[in-house]
Amino acid sequence: MYHSKAREQINIGLKENLTLFALLVVVNLFVGSMIGLERTVLPLLGEKVFGLASASAALSFIVSFGFTKAIVNILAGRMADWIGRKQVLIAGWFVGLFVPLIVIWADSWWWIVIANILLGINQGLTWSMTVNMKVDLVTAKQRGLAIGLNEFAGYIGVALATVLSAYIASQYHLRPEPFYLGIGFVGIGLILSLMVTDTGSHLKLQSRQQNQTESNQQMSTRNVFRRASWKDPTLSNCSFAGLSTNLKDGMAWGLFPLFFASAGLAIGQIGIIVALYPAAWGIFQLFTGALSDRIGRKWLIASGMWLQALSIWWILFLDSFVSWVIGAILLGLGTAMVYPTLQAAISDVSPPEWRASALGVYRFWRDSGYAFGALIAGILVDVLNISWAIGLVALLPLLAGITTVFRMKETLKT
Repeated sequence: MYHSKAREQINIGLKENLTLFALLVVVNLFVGSMIGLERTVLPLLGEKVFGLASASAALSFIVSFGFTKAIVNILAGRMADWIGRKQVLIAGWFVGLFVPLIVIWADSWWWIVIANILLGINQGLTWSMTVNMKVDLVTAKQRGLAIGLNEFAGYIGVALATVLSAYIASQYHLRPEPFYLGIGFVGIGLILSLMVTDTGSHLKLQSRQQNQTESNQQMSTRNVFRRASWKDPTLSNCSFAGLSTNLKDGMAWGLFPLFFASAGLAIGQIGIIVALYPAAWGIFQLFTGALSDRIGRKWLIASGMWLQALSIWWILFLDSFVSWVIGAILLGLGTAMVYPTLQAAISDVSPPEWRASALGVYRFWRDSGYAFGALIAGILVDVLNISWAIGLVALLPLLAGITTVFRMKETLKT
């Protein structure tokens, strides 16, 4: 009798789980803030403090972050299916504590690379769990909205921390002062995460409601990886689009501060432009995720990929602070059109039993884009120059938009 009553108290829906959902939104604000600490300061730190002349060496911290986060995304998805979302979330915060401390004390660039390996673990565990837990709480037709709110909070955190760290660096030094913020972010994020209720019961209820067959319930990590990487056209196209999006972001993270600095902008001005991009990315996701629940996923993804490419070329070929501000906002809009929509599409076609694993594989390919973007951008800068590197990287999101038209099926069920 007790178990029956307890089960009745578990409901699926945003309104029914509003308190827990809102708490998870706030948690992801601090998850994103951990990345924002670095977006202006670390590229300049490599150039001005550690004297890195090679672009490939300077962007190595993004490579270490991207590949680590990509691998941990797969592990996090599987761990979530095995031991529960909350435990994985808390583990991520404990790892994150070491990131600002290492950056503060680093006496060589390799310590910065190691710090970003730990940041990749932190982000792979924490951000993955905030996504999965929100999807657990809502109905199928609320997934775009739920993921949009999650990504909104995360990238507003990125933007706020980017502006704040750039301001502190301009008033004091590139380190240690900006990274004191990171210690506070970890402390608050951990306390809030300890207050979170695990969503395992909601996941089980979703599974019962969807009446999945035994064949759907059993899916090995290997089979999920194959389906989301190349076997299933819709899932694999989402993975390619996600990779292209973050490949572009890896380039922007590493090269935009250097590009704008070479144009003569001060650190404060660079911080504004670099922050406007994730700020627009975050704010527009309030609307694009919910919009995909109404009009569908496919064409929002395709047009968002094309807008990203065009925005990069806008920034490259126009030469004024105002035009760069507009370009950063447009780039954020294009990214916002695809970021929550791709994850909603993956959730649409993945049964609850292996949805976390499927999202983990998608996020593996998506976040490996950070590393590939930094690698490709660094090599292109060393071989050609920074303008060619920025321009050529934009070709991949353009291609991903084209493949979306021909390979992806609409996943939203009307």
